[in-house]
Amino acid sequence: MRSLIRTHATEFSLLAVIIVISTVLSFATANFFSLGNAFDLLNISAVNIIFAVGLLVVLIAGGIDISFAVSASVVQYCTAIVLGWIGGGGWVSGLLIAASFGVLLGCVNAFLIHRFRIISIVATISTFNIYFGLLMFFTRGVSIYDLPDWLTDRVILFEHEMPDGTWIEITLPVLVMVICVIATWMLITRTTIGRQLYAFGDNPEGARRFGINIGAMQFIAFGWLGLMAGIGGLIQAHYAQEVVPNALYGRELDVLAAVVLGGARLGGGKGSVLGCVLGVLLISITQNGLNLMGVSPFAFKMIVGAIILLAITLSNTRIERLVPFVGQKGGGR
Repeated sequence: MRSLIRTHATEFSLLAVIIVISTVLSFATANFFSLGNAFDLLNISAVNIIFAVGLLVVLIAGGIDISFAVSASVVQYCTAIVLGWIGGGGWVSGLLIAASFGVLLGCVNAFLIHRFRIISIVATISTFNIYFGLLMFFTRGVSIYDLPDWLTDRVILFEHEMPDGTWIEITLPVLVMVICVIATWMLITRTTIGRQLYAFGDNPEGARRFGINIGAMQFIAFGWLGLMAGIGGLIQAHYAQEVVPNALYGRELDVLAAVVLGGARLGGGKGSVLGCVLGVLLISITQNGLNLMGVSPFAFKMIVGAIILLAITLSNTRIERLVPFVGQKGGGR
């Protein structure tokens, strides 16, 4: 049991916190503890989880990227324009186009970081401003509402009528999110590339001496995040049924807070998909509960900032210092 707790300490801690917060909110609000609200949380959190698993790979590789949300906005517009050129397309062509644009933007970050030896946070701050500036300049802040029917039509995977006559449902974004989560889990835990990403993030110089291609690791990590940003951007357009230039602006900090809270270390070499997903759910549950309680959204931003600070502090603190018995190798019966 101690070995299991030691190995998955972050995930156990997050799950416990989620249970406590959910219990408190169920008493504090009338509608929180309901199946309909749970399904709504899952649908709303889908895009953030897609972004989060992409960012997780970058953090594991020792990098950081704050441009992915703006990249997703750029992908939305570019995909909508290309779909118009080809006569509307379909889900397959739409996902391929969005994924291609996303990978391209991610590889731009990787190229800047690898070729010019720019620190990843500096490079992505630059591309964040460049991408957003270009997007607002060319679109003039105008939204796109004329989208293909297949993109705006809701795809319901599961629905159920409640006793009060309301309907609860699971929609397409949840399915896409599950696929992205599984694909990321397989990448980082079941492939040689995944092991190399962990090794590179934990000790870049040691990885280089061991023969790991440093450039390839950076392009894979940032390219994967670009892929998730592209897919997430298209799914966000489907969910909102429109393309808004600043709809995703500012979401990068919420996602970063969730991923670091989920156990990903900013120094690289550590992180899990389960912790990442639990981190996003904790943030979403907190926001949902505060909204139901009528708390100002500005207060939530303060809470996110505090979560980032707490997560960074805990990421630099050994779990044995927080839970002493975890570090004990033996004990009396």
